[in-house]
Amino acid sequence: MTEDVLIHKHGRVGHISLNRPKALHALTLEMCHAMSAALTAWADDDEVEAVILDHSEGRGFCAGGDIAFLRSSALNDGGASGRRFFHDEYQLNHQMFTYAKPIVAFMDGITMGGGVGISQPCKFRVATEHTRFAMPETGIGLFPDVGGGWYLSRLGGRLGQFLALTGARLDGAECLWTGLATHYVPSEMLAEIKARIVEHPDRISGILSEPVGTPPKARIEGNADKIAKLFASDRYEDILLALEKDDSDWARTERDTLGTKSPQTCKVALRQLATSAQLTDFADNMRMEYRIASRVLVRPDFAEGVRAVIVDKTGDPKWDPATPEGVTDELLDSIFAPLPAEEEWVPLQ
Repeated sequence: MTEDVLIHKHGRVGHISLNRPKALHALTLEMCHAMSAALTAWADDDEVEAVILDHSEGRGFCAGGDIAFLRSSALNDGGASGRRFFHDEYQLNHQMFTYAKPIVAFMDGITMGGGVGISQPCKFRVATEHTRFAMPETGIGLFPDVGGGWYLSRLGGRLGQFLALTGARLDGAECLWTGLATHYVPSEMLAEIKARIVEHPDRISGILSEPVGTPPKARIEGNADKIAKLFASDRYEDILLALEKDDSDWARTERDTLGTKSPQTCKVALRQLATSAQLTDFADNMRMEYRIASRVLVRPDFAEGVRAVIVDKTGDPKWDPATPEGVTDELLDSIFAPLPAEEEWVPLQ
């Protein structure tokens, strides 16, 4: 077991609390395994009726996966250990998505990347005034994985495409408005609400839905029409052109934002979401995302993006290909292509 995840039972409720505060509770392989083992045990435990997922302390619910580890894998072992991390992390994501008992995720703080992957499959997703939700992978040459293709493609109004491309951060009220959160609760009420869920795990919906005040207005609602119009195409060049032709400050800002992102990742994300929208089985989505992850991990943009944004903090990634036009359909086909049968992703057995 790892001390980076605290696992308990309180009466009829299982409790998983992420406990890696110095890393904003970013997931390691050991953490994924510990969470998966607990969920497996509780699935067959008649005493456990529901599961609470939260974090122990600090600003983050979960800031993502272990990016430094993944970059080291890309540079030093040809991506082998990184692929194992993705494989088992995706098994946890799928296990949670198909879990028979309700899981309540408290997204009280930074919820990004891998944190999205463990909160979005939950039946109840609780945002607070501290929530900061994002899929910022285009900025480091990765892609919005951990089921991002499934969740983002189903938001409607092209919100998912906007979030995937720009890495925009949403607050708690915006998460509620978009449907990424099911409930909004002021953080000062969380302890009381968790205690009541422990007492009455059969009444979670009612407990979360009782009057807790009106959440703030969702800022993104004011830009929803622009997002739907300017991010309408699944062709990246069309989106860039639409933003350039629009003379609003908002469009100019978003166009500048996209200018800092990996063209490869942006095109991958658009194809990923378009493909996922047609799928009917979450496992098929995770199989597709594992294929992408296996390729993107060892392509130049990932190690370079992490260097520029996270390691050296210079903010000057040299993307390869450097332009959207350089990211050909042939390159995308190779990233999405099936893996050898023995290397394909499989759900937890």
